[in-house]
Amino acid sequence: MTSIPKQTLCNVVPCMRYRDAPAAIKWLGDTFGFEAQLVVPNDDGTIAHAQLVFGNGVIMLSSVFDTEFGRLMKQPAEVGHFVTQSTYLVVNDADHVYGRVLEAGADIVLDIKDEDYGGRGFTCRDPEGHIWSVGTYDPQQ
Repeated sequence: MTSIPKQTLCNVVPCMRYRDAPAAIKWLGDTFGFEAQLVVPNDDGTIAHAQLVFGNGVIMLSSVFDTEFGRLMKQPAEVGHFVTQSTYLVVNDADHVYGRVLEAGADIVLDIKDEDYGGRGFTCRDPEGHIWSVGTYDPQQ
């Protein structure tokens, strides 16, 4: 029998769009510790494609474009700052990252706390309104 998932380091990759993708790449790196693995800029300064790594995880992002795929998505600012998905980052020290997020001026939407199911974490919005949860809970352990 064939396995559907490919045997690779990361099988689920969130894909995001940002109005100012270069600024988002910098903010995600400075604040959360993402590292740019690949950034493909367009001549006009927008980002055609970027891959950012976080431990053994990865996200892909680009600038907002009016394309067939792009028209399937809305930015949080276009829909009352609601989102239909969020990303969770597993970290060693949630309090340390919480301090970095506060220093970066992010909006904390769920304050840091110990969770009933284990771990400690919080939820914030990045500068363009995407929601990120950060915590020490590791669903793989």
